[in-house]
Amino acid sequence: MMHETAYAKINLALHVRGREADGYHRIETLFAFCEDGDILTATESDRLSLEVTGPFAGALADEGDNLIVRAARTLGRSAAFTLDKRLPVAAGLGGGSADAAAALRMLGGGAEVAARLGADVPACLLSRTARGEGRGDEIVPVEIPGLSGTPVLLVNPGVPLSTAAVFRAWDGVDRGPLGDWEAGRNDLEAPAIGLAPEIAEVLEALSGARMARMSGSGATCFGLYEGEAARDAAAARIAAARPGWWVSQTRLR
Repeated sequence: MMHETAYAKINLALHVRGREADGYHRIETLFAFCEDGDILTATESDRLSLEVTGPFAGALADEGDNLIVRAARTLGRSAAFTLDKRLPVAAGLGGGSADAAAALRMLGGGAEVAARLGADVPACLLSRTARGEGRGDEIVPVEIPGLSGTPVLLVNPGVPLSTAAVFRAWDGVDRGPLGDWEAGRNDLEAPAIGLAPEIAEVLEALSGARMARMSGSGATCFGLYEGEAARDAAAARIAAARPGWWVSQTRLR
């Protein structure tokens, strides 16, 4: 049996630079990955299959073409997969891209195959801090001293968001390139809040963090903390005040 973690992705910063004629967007982003995520297991089989378990399995019940299955088919491989779906779906955490990347790591697929499966899949295949440009699929690994091991709190208000809908709601204004990520921004925060006002409440709840920002196209937001005690105290406070929100304590890889 093979095991892989589909590490949760966050965007430390995400600058949207323009909308292309084909409807896609040029972005500059800094990807980082958490120590935790979905868990994918596989056993040898002459038939390709996928069973989904875990707290968010229901969100994938009607999904007809899971990226894990597509990854295996692209490689011409068969296996009996089980996905323990621990991360919320349509949440800005990599989701299906991270799951597909975990399958590729299991089956020996590389960056070329990853790029064919989706814009975030190459970064998720690496699952290390990296700068992404183009559609997010032009990846350059980066080293940021002191970033690994940083305590992170992930909070999702339970509102799924369509990535396409959030990008469509972007106002088209290029607010400049990505330089220092800590001084950067997520240009999708404003359009996402327009579609899901609860995101603003999540960011307010994370206001005591060293930095709080929305990840990807939302609705998950993250807080970076100086220590685990501060992170855990924030997690307890938010969970008590908002029992319907998903709260997860982790660290950056």
